Amino acid sequence: MIRAPFFASISLMIIDTHSHLNFNAYKKDLKEVLKRTIDNNIWIINVGSKYETSKKAVEIANMSKKGVYATIGLHPIHSTSGIMKIKTDKEEGGFETKGEEFNKKKYRELSKSDKVVAIGEIGLDYYYKPKTTKKKELFKEKQKKVFREQLDLAKELSLPVILHCRMAHKDVVYIIKDYNLKGVIHCFTGTVQEMKQYLNIGFYIGFNGIIFKMNLDKAIEECPLDRILIETDCPYLTPEKEGNKRNEPLFIKHVIEKIAKIKKVSSKEIEEKTFENASSLFGI
Repeated sequence: MIRAPFFASISLMIIDTHSHLNFNAYKKDLKEVLKRTIDNNIWIINVGSKYETSKKAVEIANMSKKGVYATIGLHPIHSTSGIMKIKTDKEEGGFETKGEEFNKKKYRELSKSDKVVAIGEIGLDYYYKPKTTKKKELFKEKQKKVFREQLDLAKELSLPVILHCRMAHKDVVYIIKDYNLKGVIHCFTGTVQEMKQYLNIGFYIGFNGIIFKMNLDKAIEECPLDRILIETDCPYLTPEKEGNKRNEPLFIKHVIEKIAKIKKVSSKEIEEKTFENASSLFGI
């Protein structure tokens, strides 16, 4: 059992800019998780991955008095799952292998809540891909089409974007550079050079528990502090110190501590600056 408070002595606010308390992993204890999160001065942005989870994120945000926000978007995997078989994620709630067609009208309707602060997570994911050349081309083109449609929606609504990118940095940079949008590269796992391309476009870089599984020290070291956002991506990417527990916003403390150590500053400075960065980007 997780007992609050981890941050009892901290009066600062912290923003977990990428959580998924809207997923089925929290179906049984959502209220308890939300309470201990807010009680420990942590605000959260629940991120949509398809219409179902986007709608749920908005519902959670609307029922919360403070500190809980939502984003809406169609993850690239869901937009192309009809082209190839992809394992259903039971934590997310599952999805039909036929995938989801992006319906701008439905997502635009969700955006009417003033708790919606971004379009995301959207982007490109080439990790799982079909075996034949023809299907690979179709797979990538479908993702790009849906990606552009959602960037268009973000521009229409004057909202920032939360981008998912896996093995597709070249295409993501090529597409977003002409949109003049603000946003963040969620769960960054690229090279320092790829990071600098995003920074040059004006994007923030999101770091989470993946920094305990991959060596991203150089990227953290070279990323300006005023361009870093912190996130958990819970229920995934639990920091190693928490063992096999389901990840949750409280565990963002480990991400803060590691970034502070690499940047050679205090945890307090990381908390203050990343809160300022998130507030600026998402208007909260």
